[in-house]
Amino acid sequence: MTGRRRKAAPVRGYGITRWSRAFVCVVEAGADHRHITGARRYFRDRHVDDLSIGEGTITSSVRGSQLDPFDVIVRTRSVDADTVVGLLRTTGEVDDLLALARGEQPAGLGSLIAPTESADVESSCTCPDEAPRCIHVLATAFEVAAEIDRRPTTLLQVMGTDLPSLLAAAGGGPESAADDASTDDALPEDFYGDTVVLPPPPPFPAVDALTELEPAALRTALRASGVPATQLAEAFDDLATFYAELKRRT
Repeated sequence: MTGRRRKAAPVRGYGITRWSRAFVCVVEAGADHRHITGARRYFRDRHVDDLSIGEGTITSSVRGSQLDPFDVIVRTRSVDADTVVGLLRTTGEVDDLLALARGEQPAGLGSLIAPTESADVESSCTCPDEAPRCIHVLATAFEVAAEIDRRPTTLLQVMGTDLPSLLAAAGGGPESAADDASTDDALPEDFYGDTVVLPPPPPFPAVDALTELEPAALRTALRASGVPATQLAEAFDDLATFYAELKRRT
């Protein structure tokens, strides 16, 4: 009797889009390699339950190393809709609101909405870990980042506002945004885009190579290269130094 081969679970991702990466970078600031790696494993294995994203407040329940799950609360500094729209007018980027209504992530609006420093995001967890960002907080942030990848307006909600509030501050409502967006559906004169000049590709974000590697696989590779088991910690430190120097030079 032959057993059925189990279908592999789909690979999950986060931080794919610009706004999502901006949110993740701020939350990860100050977190060490061990916490980030563990949080990625929790995200991949779907340890985060009951995720709730409200205006400026995120809550979740994360299954960890104990029998009972840990409760996570993340609070962000709220943005003011009138201030954001005023700055968009100053830079001539009010049309970013229409781009967002079409599902895009305009850079100008993102720079005004997204958190920029660790103090913009406060977090707490019922776990005993006293690190600035525990595994459960980080895993929750990764789930939120995945939601931002799927639906850009999630970032507005995370930061305490929404698209209707921004449109109202700009002097238009959701209906006018929908009407303006619909006009863009008209076929252009150059339908096949023969004369369209494509924009340059986006810059590739800097990646911390060590946080992308599974510790077990890295240990196996180091042992296979001849590093004794007693010197693995020193080899990890050397790799971290080398990667830090490579990032500095690039």
